[in-house]
Amino acid sequence: MTNELPTRYSPKDIEEKWYKFWEENGLFHSEPDPARPMYSIVIPPPNVTGALHMGHALNNTIQDILIRWKRMQGFNALWMPGTDHAGIATQNVVEKELAKKKLTRHDLGREKFVEEVWTWKDVYHARITSQLKKLGSSCDWARERFTMDEGLSAAVREAFVTLYEKGLIYKGKYIINWCPRCHTALSDDELEYEDHEGHLWHIRYPFKDEPHLHVTVATTRPETMLGDTAVAVNPKDERFKDLIGKALILPVVGREIPIIPDDFVDPEFGTGAVKVTPAHDPNDFEIGLRHDLEQVIVMNEDGTMNENAGDYNGQDRYECREALVQELKLKKLIHAIEPYTHSVAHCYRCHDVIEPYLSDQWFVKMKPLAAEAIQATKDGRVTLFPQRWTHVYMQWLENVRDWCISRQLWWGHRIPAWYCDDCGATIVPRTDPTECAECKSKNIRQDEDVLDTWFSSDLWPFSTLGWPEQTPELDCYYPTSVLVTDRGIIYLWVARMVMMGLFIMKKIPFAHVYIHGTILDEEGRKMSKSLGNGIDPIVMIEGGVDRGEEHPGYGADAVRFSLISLTVEGQDVKLSPSKFEYGRNFANKMWNAARFVLMNMDELSGDAPKAETIEDRWILSRLHTVVEQVTTSLDQYCFNDATGAIYDFAWHDFCDWYVEIVKPRLNEGGDVRTGAQHRLARVLDGILRLLHPFMPFVTEELWQALKKRAGKLEPDDVASIMLASWPEVKAAEKDAEAEETMDLLQSIVRGVRNIRSKMNVQDKAEVEAVVSAPDEATAKRLSDDAEFVCRMANLSDMEIGVDLAKPESSAVEVVGQIQVFVPLEGLIDFEAEKTRLHSRIEKVEKQLAIVNGKLSNENFVSKAPADIVQRERDRLAELEAQLDTLKKNYADLEGKRE
Repeated sequence: MTNELPTRYSPKDIEEKWYKFWEENGLFHSEPDPARPMYSIVIPPPNVTGALHMGHALNNTIQDILIRWKRMQGFNALWMPGTDHAGIATQNVVEKELAKKKLTRHDLGREKFVEEVWTWKDVYHARITSQLKKLGSSCDWARERFTMDEGLSAAVREAFVTLYEKGLIYKGKYIINWCPRCHTALSDDELEYEDHEGHLWHIRYPFKDEPHLHVTVATTRPETMLGDTAVAVNPKDERFKDLIGKALILPVVGREIPIIPDDFVDPEFGTGAVKVTPAHDPNDFEIGLRHDLEQVIVMNEDGTMNENAGDYNGQDRYECREALVQELKLKKLIHAIEPYTHSVAHCYRCHDVIEPYLSDQWFVKMKPLAAEAIQATKDGRVTLFPQRWTHVYMQWLENVRDWCISRQLWWGHRIPAWYCDDCGATIVPRTDPTECAECKSKNIRQDEDVLDTWFSSDLWPFSTLGWPEQTPELDCYYPTSVLVTDRGIIYLWVARMVMMGLFIMKKIPFAHVYIHGTILDEEGRKMSKSLGNGIDPIVMIEGGVDRGEEHPGYGADAVRFSLISLTVEGQDVKLSPSKFEYGRNFANKMWNAARFVLMNMDELSGDAPKAETIEDRWILSRLHTVVEQVTTSLDQYCFNDATGAIYDFAWHDFCDWYVEIVKPRLNEGGDVRTGAQHRLARVLDGILRLLHPFMPFVTEELWQALKKRAGKLEPDDVASIMLASWPEVKAAEKDAEAEETMDLLQSIVRGVRNIRSKMNVQDKAEVEAVVSAPDEATAKRLSDDAEFVCRMANLSDMEIGVDLAKPESSAVEVVGQIQVFVPLEGLIDFEAEKTRLHSRIEKVEKQLAIVNGKLSNENFVSKAPADIVQRERDRLAELEAQLDTLKKNYADLEGKRE
């Protein structure tokens, strides 16, 4: 028999070949077909400037598993790919490139700068899509979209105008989150918070009529006091009851400001009196509206102080803070300075500290939209997996604030609003205007700002399918089936997509949301460029240098299988490169098993002989059990349960047991050999189909080779395993009795093997066994399959009976209520073996004493790195287990164990 598979499995030799085959044959493509059940997923569009990181690898592997599984189940499955223009992120990257040439975007001008970004987009878009293909992503690439392509731009325009016409988009002067580095507004959900060790400055504000008296206020941002227009106290605070209405003089500036009552003030914070800066604090802004206070802006957009800051005009905000505090000290207006730890908002892109800033911006009214989204979750139309995220999601919806959607950038969807310089009208039309709709003046200009990136992303589930046009794709694939995403964008993206889908399409955008964990490094830290602890998935797939270390290249299948096996129902994943050995070893195991099967297979024809032997009945029953387990796990998004079930069945039941059991049958002729071959082909085919969504490349290679040898694989005769049917459970082949009996027989074989191992008896040496059963029924079951046990345990003889006595000089293993005895006389030199074990016991006891000494040393435990201490604790547990086993074996030899 010629061997059709190479001796060693090499991912590089097959992955590119099969991906090209799938693409060229259009196997990823889907067309609307009302006659077939539909399943659709839209990809969370990666940033066009990005590179594939491990979070992408996990996210897209999960989506690919689902889409390949549903294809095999007969669904008309669409996985819609695309990329996001990522406004602020992309503009920042391109501006940094320009800075290397000592240029700014203003040197180029808006039009030229945007052209530069489009060029950048074209280059990096190709990189991210090629990386997704390396991973094995079976997206319908013929339908790929980009958030700024012509169709999606039309969708953004229509959505904006519709929301505006319904009164859900408005423009107003409000406090927003401002990034001085990026020079743009940010939504609340685009902020990252960090604890800062700062100070709380207690500052004296003198009374106008009695300058020797004062009210003390506390602040963490003294530079903003230059914009104060009042001091507020709680009206129920008895300390200040008689001071309400009195005038104070703002230190340094000299402005007269009133003491006002407001219920918002917490009497327990600081001194109970708070400075009110309506232009630089969101709460103060609201207080200012209630009391009609002046709004004094004291900062420029770049974080420097402006002319309203007086002598501090032009200084950086932190430089101003330091100098202002010094001036207040000199004037004896600092009452106290205390250390103060507080949470400070940072820009999610450049990580600069955010300034609350009064600015003209565009907003979406969120409360009316959120009400529909809340109801959709309450009535079960939208379900989150794992369920624990539902509370987090609902809490955000119930407390949602209006969304600032304007960004002071050049890259993005420009806001479709025009202003008339003659009559002051604001026009929001569906097509670009040439004149004012109110006064017909030609003197109109478009808003300079662009929309938040997430505005276009929130339309993604239906805009990618052709909306605002009513397309066949929209009718067929919307609502989509599931969204797979990371917990970090539940608010930024998931909730808003639900809102927009319900508002615009009057339907939910997806029925299920699966939220997977975050990939962390092996120490549990989030992967980031600053820490340099990221793992490049492409290097893990292809091989190469990552973080200064050479990696062999595990292949896409190994990376995928390892990631999914580590992912426990949405929990975070601690990852190191060595974890990919798990998937690589499994791919090698499957390769070697398939190679053995093919080497021992004639070209099969006709029906397989009926499964008569215990092993045949057992393996077929186990296959159906595993089909049931994997299908249920995938239905419930328990991906690692699915991989665990396949792994255990393929590695242990099939490779370790069944293949070994049937080897003698392959050397015989007639139905004995043919039956074994049919069964091997049938079970291998089932394993490959179950495994395909997780490890698409190696399963395609092995399935194609099996198909050549085994002919038509029931019930399919198709070009690719991708199109093969998902295995179904056949009730007639489920055999609980065979599974139970086989489990018992395997336990007895393992018992004999354990005795061989612990008593140092060679595997090839024939031994006898005495099996004591608890009752006649059990004894009969064992007697019926005694030949099987003798063959697998290499026994020359096996006595089976009820309540048999333990023979002299024998070792024992207990299997439930059964005892397995193996007489050792003549097999080992008892005294030599006792000497060997005694020596081992002494050696382990010495090692144990050393480890115990370290762990009882308080200096070591408190000062050594945590991972070193844990390693010693693990070593202690390992040595204790070894010592326990050695002592039990020694006791066996002395006849002390009954």
